[in-house]
Amino acid sequence: MRLPLINLIKSVAKQEVVPRYHQALQHRKLDGSICTEADLCTQSVLSTTLLSLKHCPILGEEMSTEEQLAIWQSHDDYLWCIDPIDGTSNFANGIDYFAISVALLYQGIPVLGVVYNPITDEAYSAEQGGGAWCNDTPLTQKPRSKALHEAIASVDFKRLPKDLAQHLSIQPPYASQRNFGACALEWCHVAAGKFDVYLHGGQKLWDYAAGSLILKEAGGVFLTLNQEPFWHQHQPWQRSVIAAHDAHLFDQWLNWFKSHSF
Repeated sequence: MRLPLINLIKSVAKQEVVPRYHQALQHRKLDGSICTEADLCTQSVLSTTLLSLKHCPILGEEMSTEEQLAIWQSHDDYLWCIDPIDGTSNFANGIDYFAISVALLYQGIPVLGVVYNPITDEAYSAEQGGGAWCNDTPLTQKPRSKALHEAIASVDFKRLPKDLAQHLSIQPPYASQRNFGACALEWCHVAAGKFDVYLHGGQKLWDYAAGSLILKEAGGVFLTLNQEPFWHQHQPWQRSVIAAHDAHLFDQWLNWFKSHSF
């Protein structure tokens, strides 16, 4: 189902996203975040077309909180999870770091995921047990001996505990830090080795559902900030993450956290 899902998402992106790039009508949601007509139209089309691949409930970012909770609590085994545009602020401002993110969950665990950037035409994808891909290229672990102090980190500071954010800004254990404002793509770029380590203080289900599967299938390692298994049923709406491209770097990254009290 991975390739049909990629093709479906590419078709929707061509129809609903690309023509509206940098010129979509937009408004502010109650939480202060931006929503554009492209978000709404993309979610609407996906909510219909995804049923041709797997007929099950669909949960989207642009639904109301009440709708999301009702769908989550009432669904049985399978559930589609959609972020119609991850990185909406980038999309609205003409920054080409955004993506459509779609995951299929089984009993709360992602089993299929696609993250597609229609501007760069990069489709990251994974199916449980089937590896991870960027377009036609498998994302496989390569021998690496990079130390944490040489690493490029993707870190979202604004959602971290204040003392942790302050320490990282003054005395980071890594070489350099980036944050581009699209969680799903950030997961994928850790999987691809563009980022070595990753830290985020709080993501929504649709932010991490597809990307976390892609990183796992690429050989990456991750836990929550509380050092708990990442995929658990408790509080799926808001989840922190510590991650690394490979187990060697993850051990160093996690040991740094264990040696500090935040």
